Amino acid sequence: MTSFNTLTYYLSEHPSIVGFRWSHAQSWGSTWSFLFTSIAIYISTAVLLDAILLLLFRHRRPIPLGPLPAVHSLGMALISATIFAGILLSTAAEIRDTRWLWRRSRSRTTPFQWLLCFPLGTRPSGRVFFWSYVYYLSRFLHALRTFVTVLRYRKLSVFKLFNHSILIFMSFLWLEFSQSFQVLAIILTTLVYSIVYGYRFWTAIGLPSACFPFVVSCQLVLLGCNLVCHFGVLLLHYIKGGCNGIGAWGFNSVLNGAILFFFLNFYVRMYLEKRTAGAGGAAGDDRRFVAEKSELLKDKDI
Repeated sequence: MTSFNTLTYYLSEHPSIVGFRWSHAQSWGSTWSFLFTSIAIYISTAVLLDAILLLLFRHRRPIPLGPLPAVHSLGMALISATIFAGILLSTAAEIRDTRWLWRRSRSRTTPFQWLLCFPLGTRPSGRVFFWSYVYYLSRFLHALRTFVTVLRYRKLSVFKLFNHSILIFMSFLWLEFSQSFQVLAIILTTLVYSIVYGYRFWTAIGLPSACFPFVVSCQLVLLGCNLVCHFGVLLLHYIKGGCNGIGAWGFNSVLNGAILFFFLNFYVRMYLEKRTAGAGGAAGDDRRFVAEKSELLKDKDI
C-alpha cells in the first residue's frame, strides 16, 4: 500500500468515517443545549477575562505570551489542512460512489451541482458529514484566539465575539439540517485558514511578513467566493425544485451578510484612519494608534 493509498484510507475510507452519523445520542456536542451553553460560556469568559485584566492592570499594556500565539497558529494551520485534505478526498469518494444514482434521477445532478445543492432528503451521515463534524469541533479551538487577542492587545473585540459565536452556530446548523453548500464552504474555508494560519505562524516566529495586507486579502477572497456560491445555491434551488436544508441556508446567509458588513465596516474605517494619519505627516501618537489598529486588523477572522 503506497503512502497516498494509506492517506486516502485514513482520511476517507476508514470505517469510522464511512459509517459516521450525526446523532444527538452519539455525537459529542450535538445538542442544542450544548450549543447555546458553550457559546454563552465562551462570551462570558472572554468578557470576564477582559474585566479582570482591566482591574489588575489599569494601563492596557500587552501581556507577554511567549510562543503561545505561534503554537495556536501552527495548530490551526495543521488542523485546517487535515480537514481540507479529508473532505476533498471524501468528496471525491462520495461522487465516485453515488454518480450512478444521480444519472438515474430526474434532475440529472452533476458533481458541481451536488456541491452546491444537496438533494432533498439528504441525511447527515457518511464521509463528508464526518469532516463537517470535525470542522464544527475545530471552531471551538478557533475561538481560543479571542483569549490570545485579549491578552496580547488588551482589547476585547465585539466583532470577534460575534464572529466566533456565529461560526460555531452556523457549523452546527450545517449538520443539524444537512444544509446544502456546506461541503464547498468547508473546502474553501479550510484552504484559506491553512494558508492564513500558516502565514501567522511564519510571522510569529520572526520571519518577514508580506508587503501587503496578506490576511485581509485572503479573507476578502473567501468572502467573495462565498457570496458567489450563495447565488449559485439560490439559483439551483429554483431550477432543481429544492435544495436540502434551504431554511438553514437562508438563516446562514443572513448571518454571513452581517459578518461581511462588520468586516467591511472595520476595514473601511481603518483605511480612512490610515489616510487621515498619513496626510500631511502624522504625529507619533497618531502613528502608534494606526499601527495598533493595523495589528488588530490582522487578527480579524472570517
